Amino acid sequence: MDQPIRMKSNGQISIVLNSQRKVLTKELPDSQVAPKEIPPEHTALKEIEEDLGTLVGMSEMKRMIKEIYAWIYVNKKREEMGLKAGKQALHMMFKGNPGTGKTTVARLIGKLFQKMNVLSKGHLIEAERADLVGEYIGHTAQKTRDLVKKAQGGILFIDEAYSLGRGGEKDFGKEAIDTLVKHMEDKQHEFILILAGYSREMEYFLTLNPGLHSRFPLVVDFPDYNIEQLMEISSRMLKEREYTLSHEAEKKLRDHLIWVKAILNPNSFSNGRYVRNVIEKSIRSQAMRILMQNSYDRHELMTLRSNDLVFDED
Repeated sequence: MDQPIRMKSNGQISIVLNSQRKVLTKELPDSQVAPKEIPPEHTALKEIEEDLGTLVGMSEMKRMIKEIYAWIYVNKKREEMGLKAGKQALHMMFKGNPGTGKTTVARLIGKLFQKMNVLSKGHLIEAERADLVGEYIGHTAQKTRDLVKKAQGGILFIDEAYSLGRGGEKDFGKEAIDTLVKHMEDKQHEFILILAGYSREMEYFLTLNPGLHSRFPLVVDFPDYNIEQLMEISSRMLKEREYTLSHEAEKKLRDHLIWVKAILNPNSFSNGRYVRNVIEKSIRSQAMRILMQNSYDRHELMTLRSNDLVFDED
């Protein structure tokens, strides 16, 4: 854990913390300080990795969280040894389409930071434009301050954050942005702000206030799920609910996902959320079929057949 730690945010900002290992003033060769398995006492990291393991994909996010953990942990060890420890702000930006797991990951990060005493509570406050923007001068700043106060000790998660800048110079959304920027600086170690939204819109949002760009050292892309990942998500959801797909139903679902991803604008497809809606509607459809058949065989109670599947376009 003494080797250099490199934290990247998909090319936007890279932060490198250098720390040299010395034993009796003699520097060890790199081969002797190579990365090893994470020691078993890191229960907080183990727990968050188990939680993240239940999520499909997100390799970049999983790597980043492990590096953040390492950075925080090593800084604590540096403090114990009387060395300077960094106090980097941990505000983040999540870029990606709907249903790619941004809110879920934000909640897990809060849980990890609470266990590591970075945040006193680790709770998540979800907000959108209507929660911050008021109806008259001064109202927006007050609403924004109230939200920041609620998020103290935890995370303030603002989805579709780019909507704060859609109204132009005279819109009260700009007042919300300015208020957030001030609190990010004044209370940067008392809460964490995570802004989320579509990739292109979030890039534009960063240009609306000169102080925004530099205040988000951690920027993570949440890519759309591919067909295999969407099928894996459906399989995990069904397993959790003690259901299974028949062979024909599995093929029908796969073919439908291929079709819907091909015809829909990527911004319109809700990824994991879409799959969840299909599963929930199909379970209700299966229940109606079984009720009408008046046959409650165990295998049939657990099986979703092709005719049970209900898609949003139906």
